[in-house]
Amino acid sequence: MQKTVLQPDTVAKPKGTYSQGVKVSGQTLVFVAGQVSVDARGDLIGKGDMRAQLRQVHENVKAVLESAGATFDNVVKTTAFVTDVEEYRKHADIRREYLKGYFPPSTVVQISRLAQPEFLIEIEAIAVL
Repeated sequence: MQKTVLQPDTVAKPKGTYSQGVKVSGQTLVFVAGQVSVDARGDLIGKGDMRAQLRQVHENVKAVLESAGATFDNVVKTTAFVTDVEEYRKHADIRREYLKGYFPPSTVVQISRLAQPEFLIEIEAIAVL
């Protein structure tokens, strides 16, 4: 897969772990639904703990990607919905564990709550095979 990071001179360079855009040669797309911090049985992991929830969410995204024959290297876009953006930012090291060397275009949106009040974060992704 050929990925070209898009960084026009007329747009500010990212200050975080993301790219402004990415162009991908014609391939198969994989859409990962928003993942929350539950294990395979549906039990909440990390009640009240953004760090623990962020790790479980990434593990869930990883599992869905693997089921399609993909890895985080194939991800071209993520969207994170969080209940506290400042708490989310404190744990950027976890994101770096999963997205090594290439940070896809990303959006982070702070919302008042997710589907269940115990959820602190939900992440969806788009990947290209």
